[in-house]
Amino acid sequence: MHLSYAPTGNNRIEIADVLRGFAVLGITLIHFIERFSLYSYPEETCNLLLFTDKVIWDSVFFAFSGKAYCIFALLFGFSFFIQDNSQKIKGKDFRPRFAWRLVLLFFIACINSSLFPGEILMLYALLGYVMIAVCRLSSRSIAIIAGILLLQPLEWGQIIIALLDPAFVINAQLDAPYWEIVNTVQKEGSFIELCKTALWTGNIANMGWMLLHGRVTQTAGLFMVGILIGRSNLFYYTEQNIRFWTKVFIAVTIAFFPIYGLTAILPDFITREALLVPSSLLLKSLSNIAFTGILFAGVILVYYLTKLKGVLQQLAPYGRMSLTNYLSQSLIGGFLFYNWGLGLYRYTGITVCILIGVGIFFIQFCFCRWWLRSHPQGPLEWLWKKATWINVGNRL
Repeated sequence: MHLSYAPTGNNRIEIADVLRGFAVLGITLIHFIERFSLYSYPEETCNLLLFTDKVIWDSVFFAFSGKAYCIFALLFGFSFFIQDNSQKIKGKDFRPRFAWRLVLLFFIACINSSLFPGEILMLYALLGYVMIAVCRLSSRSIAIIAGILLLQPLEWGQIIIALLDPAFVINAQLDAPYWEIVNTVQKEGSFIELCKTALWTGNIANMGWMLLHGRVTQTAGLFMVGILIGRSNLFYYTEQNIRFWTKVFIAVTIAFFPIYGLTAILPDFITREALLVPSSLLLKSLSNIAFTGILFAGVILVYYLTKLKGVLQQLAPYGRMSLTNYLSQSLIGGFLFYNWGLGLYRYTGITVCILIGVGIFFIQFCFCRWWLRSHPQGPLEWLWKKATWINVGNRL
């Protein structure tokens, strides 16, 4: 049986909003325990807080670090497919309009990165064009390209060069000097000083970090997987789809544990940095993708097969306003932790930060539910959509 996704509008695919809400929740928790890329914590003397800090840090990073962003990237690719497919049904080509939409996202990212020098939208704005390049290819071709990108070709190249050249040295701290500049302004600077520094130096630091940690090729590959999910109608409830997601869940669960275990013991067997750094990054990237599959398929199966569907549905409004929630967190987090605001980085440990993060999540969660009672989408989502479809020229 062939199913076609309905055009965008009120006929939303709720599981996509649930997954998006789940991803933004994970990103929220990560951001708050990191204090929005400000890794400077007060010395803790209470043994109980030392224990809870350790437990919270390890558990939140294990569950969400590198995974929540993967889900977000998958859904960004899926959203592109939905919009492109909707216009194709109407006999229109969405690609030029999406190119303009990415220009808008770039300016949104500039604003956001001036508040929080660790955000992801700049990467999306720059990499989103790969979807325009591949979206008319066959699903098989897209799958092959996505697979190559997800296997981290840059890291494989570094490994091969290191094996062929014993003198090869890798600079694994390319971004560190820029982060030092940014962190100093976060701790000591005014709001204007932070904006100026974060907009340029912060983006260099952030892009350098993402390049060094394999996020560039990984994100592009995940965009393409999102397109394939859309093409295959895999978000609908059918027996065939349930079997598919069950197989995915089993496969990635089996794959995750040996990859994760090998990542932990790799330094015991490889001491040369030029080999260890790309090898560790490669395995960590693969383990993150595997665990992302566990979360992604797991949420889908729980949503469709258990009585917890009603609980997960509560995340849908939060996911529908993901852009509003993501951007507002940058302003809230900066105000709470940076010097230009309350400067709470001086006083708050990880345990307190996670409690603040949970509190902000619930405030945003309640706001989303209230807002969507009388509006079809979030305020920033509405502005982005309106600007996307503005008449910028006959070519669009």
